[in-house]
Amino acid sequence: MSYQKSQDAIERLTPEEYRVTQENGTERAFTGKYDKHYEPGIYVDIVSGEPLFSSSAKFNSGCGWPAFSTPIETAHVTEHRDSTFGMERVEVRSTHGDSHLGHVFPDGPREMGGLRYCINSASLRFVPKDQMEAEGYGDYLDLVEGNQ
Repeated sequence: MSYQKSQDAIERLTPEEYRVTQENGTERAFTGKYDKHYEPGIYVDIVSGEPLFSSSAKFNSGCGWPAFSTPIETAHVTEHRDSTFGMERVEVRSTHGDSHLGHVFPDGPREMGGLRYCINSASLRFVPKDQMEAEGYGDYLDLVEGNQ
């Protein structure tokens, strides 16, 4: 599959999705639709469709945003220094869509690798496991097996 940012995709975004992905915004804690979502499947960039995170890498961090231990493919996620708001953080963006996703922190579960990708729901689209093949994400089905 080919993943890219298009004007059509940008025009389909809600105002909140646009603010988060295109203007580096952050949704309010505990308001995103995927914070407490644990259905098997994958989360893709809402702009480009590139696969970002698997449900099997998702955990409840209690931070108010969806948290993942690792991306599906590191090539689909870029990391950037972020010193806004007087904090030193690592921003996470999608590679092809250049969407602001959230931040990554070194305080995730040790047994899952120790990282916590704290991601805005507004930057994601969920693809349920039973629809992955039809939507072209069949190569990632083995990543959602055994999900709680």
